[in-house]
Amino acid sequence: MNESRPESMSSFWMPFTNNRDFKAHPRLLVSAQGMYYKDVDGNAILDGTAGLWCVPCGHAQPKIVAAVSEMVGQLDFAPTFQMGHPAAFELAERLMDYTNHKFGHVFYTNSGSESVDTALKIALAYHKARGEGGRTRLIGRERGYHGVGFGGLSVGGIGANRKAFGPLLPGVDHLPHTHNPAKNAFARGEPEHGVELADELERLVALHDPSTIAAVIVEPVAGSTGVLVPPQGYLKRLRELCTKHGILLIFDEVITGFGRLTTPFAVDYFDVEPDLMTTAKGLTNGTVPMGAVFSKKFIHDAFMEAPAGIELFHGYTYSGHPLACAASLATLEVFREQAILDNAREMQPYWEDAVHSLRGLPHVIDIRTIGLVAGIELQSIPGKVGARAFAAFKQAFADGILIRVTGDIIALSPPLVLEKKHIDELFGKLATVLKNLD
Repeated sequence: MNESRPESMSSFWMPFTNNRDFKAHPRLLVSAQGMYYKDVDGNAILDGTAGLWCVPCGHAQPKIVAAVSEMVGQLDFAPTFQMGHPAAFELAERLMDYTNHKFGHVFYTNSGSESVDTALKIALAYHKARGEGGRTRLIGRERGYHGVGFGGLSVGGIGANRKAFGPLLPGVDHLPHTHNPAKNAFARGEPEHGVELADELERLVALHDPSTIAAVIVEPVAGSTGVLVPPQGYLKRLRELCTKHGILLIFDEVITGFGRLTTPFAVDYFDVEPDLMTTAKGLTNGTVPMGAVFSKKFIHDAFMEAPAGIELFHGYTYSGHPLACAASLATLEVFREQAILDNAREMQPYWEDAVHSLRGLPHVIDIRTIGLVAGIELQSIPGKVGARAFAAFKQAFADGILIRVTGDIIALSPPLVLEKKHIDELFGKLATVLKNLD
């Protein structure tokens, strides 16, 4: 790989990026190993965000690198329409094991966005297959992030992501978000107040009638909006209400899946089982794009009762790509062989204390933690929402740490292989950044 600066950066239209600002002051990464990136100038950058929430096992894991390298030489591509390859079926069985068989089947995609749109389509088609085709309404949540497909944007609740793209899908409604800093500021784990917000689903059911509602989709922990942790009992209450009204419950675990909360999935952490679960990111340790939708057996079986033929007219060219399957199989082995979740659980109290040590620093108005994820909310500059956190992001990179910002919230989600020395470095440098912010 070329580790020098590109001659031109004008042709690449970068995603979710202030392109003009970036190209005037670029931050270029050229390699990664373990907990660190290296930039184009040779500086080590401690990864405080697991790439983009997607590298739980740390960078350049030898077993994953070897598995992908071997597969690209053996089977560079194989379609999964009306045919298949062994790794796709082997991986599906291993994923069922990893969920402790809470689900019965898995449908492969290539990203979190595709997983969400796939889950929404499965929910709609499931009801139709059962003779309840009137269940077409989808319910998301304010401040939710479910990718950038039209389905995900429609059920998502982040205004900046939606406003440029017109009315989006019809028949979509939203639950209120759960963020309540007046009552829950500086919470560790699930905040005490807010379980009653789940009962807003009853209001929407009364408004639309349950016979029109197909599914409710939520992130167990809302990540991209700034780490909003569900109130105690909130997810259990949503599960009860969905069951009561025959509505499918979808958990978007693209961020929380594969260890982020120190358990395999948020399903395990909160002891609440949805009917469908979307995943991506950590599924392959970020090495090859891949997503997966986990389905309860009863949903899959409803399709199998149709007349002989294709049961679900949906899929992607790269569903179950051989390289992605190889990467995911190796990732699951790394989780097991290196006891990644054990390390995450061991580091969690030290991590939590380090995050909350920032309380009292200039501009810090709230801190939220759960598992190995944290949101640090800063007071916005009047008339310049996001400017303060973005300044922190730039200075942090210059000081050798990678953080993520959304609005004026710093979001942290390190690789799960971190050690205490990495926590000390991350928060030592971040504290200095915060102390010197305007």
